Amino acid sequence: MEGLKKEMHDELLSILEYWTVNCVDEANGGFIGAIDFSENKDFIADKGSVLNARILWAFSAAYPVTGNERHLQLAQRAYEYIAAYFFDKEHGGIFWSVDHQGNPKDTKNQVYALAFVIYGLSEFYAISRHEEALALAKKLYGKIEQYSYDPVNRGYFEAFTRDWQPIDDLRLSDKDANEKKTMNTHLHIVEGYANLYKVWQDEGLKDTIAGLLHTINEHFIDEESGHLRLFFSEDWVEKQDVISYGHDIEAAWLLQWCAEVIGDESLVGIYKKHAVAMADATFEGLDADGGLWYEYEPQEERLIAEKHWWPQSELWIGMVNAWQITGDAKYFDAVQHNWEFVQQYILDKTNGEWIWGVNADYSKIEKDKAGFWKCPYHNSRACLELMSRL
Repeated sequence: MEGLKKEMHDELLSILEYWTVNCVDEANGGFIGAIDFSENKDFIADKGSVLNARILWAFSAAYPVTGNERHLQLAQRAYEYIAAYFFDKEHGGIFWSVDHQGNPKDTKNQVYALAFVIYGLSEFYAISRHEEALALAKKLYGKIEQYSYDPVNRGYFEAFTRDWQPIDDLRLSDKDANEKKTMNTHLHIVEGYANLYKVWQDEGLKDTIAGLLHTINEHFIDEESGHLRLFFSEDWVEKQDVISYGHDIEAAWLLQWCAEVIGDESLVGIYKKHAVAMADATFEGLDADGGLWYEYEPQEERLIAEKHWWPQSELWIGMVNAWQITGDAKYFDAVQHNWEFVQQYILDKTNGEWIWGVNADYSKIEKDKAGFWKCPYHNSRACLELMSRL
C-alpha cells in the first residue's frame, strides 16, 4: 500500500510537470487552448472555461501537498485569467469560451462551467485567502440559484444565453441529449457547492447542498441497477441513454464526499450505500486487462469499446472508497489492476501526461493531450485522493 501511495505522489508530480512546461501561454496570457495528440501546440485555439477552471483547481489542490511555489504561481495565473477574461462583468456569468487573445467567443452560460469555476475558485481561496476569489465564487453561486434553480420541480436547468434568457441548444457536447436537466451538471454543481462550503460555511449554502443531494438521490440514481440516469425533461421524464461507467464510479465517491462535507449523517448513510452499489455496478464495465470501458448502449446492447483516460482515474477513488467502507479487498485489487493498465496503455512515457485513451485493439485514440475536455483534473485528483486515503 505504501508503494502505491508513493507511485501516486510521483505520478501527481509528473502530471503537473507536463502542464507547467507545456501549457502556459506566454504570448497571450493564461494557458494554451489546445495541444494535439502529436504534441503540436495550437496557440490560436479557443480557450475553454472548463479547462481553465480545472487547471485552477488542480494546481490549487496540489500546492499544499507539493509545496512547490511554481504550482502556487500557476494557480494564481489561472485565477487571474478567469477573473479577467472568462467572467462576464456585464451579466455576471461565465463565458463558455474565449479566443486565444481572451475575447468572448461562445458567450452562453453553461451552468456546468459556472459550477467548475466555483470549484476552482474555492480551492484557490483555501490556499491563498484571496478575498476577491471567494467573492467571485459566491457571486456565481448566486447566479446559479437565481436563474438555474427550478422552484417548481426542483433541480437545475442546463444553460442560458449570455443575459440569462432561455436557449435552444442546452447540450454540453455533441454526444449529449438536448434535455433541460442532466446528471452531469447536477453532479458538478453539488461538487462545486460542497467545495465552496468548505471555505464559506453558510447555512443557506448547506441547506442548498442537502436539497440537491436529495434531488439526485430521488431522480438520478437507479437503485435497481446501481447505474446513473443521465437525462431528464424539465418535469423529470427520463430520456433513455447510455450507461456511463466513468460517471457511475465518479458519482459513487463524490456524492458521499459532498454529504460528508456538510456533516449530514442521514445523507452520508444514504450515499455510502449508493457508493458500494455503484462500485459493484461498475465491475460490469471492467475488462479482463483491468481497464474500464467508456460506455454501454443498453437499447442496442452495444459496448462503446473505448477506454478513456478519465474513467480510469475516477475508478481509483471510487473503488478505494468502497474498500474503505466494506473492507472487501476486491475493490482495492481493482485499483491495483487498473493502475497496471494505465501504466501500460494510457501514460505517455515519451512526452508526459496521459493520452486520451485506447480502442479495443489498444490502438491509441488520437485526440487532444490538452483541450476543452482534456485537463489535469481527474488524474491529479485521483493521485491526491489516494495519497490522502491510503
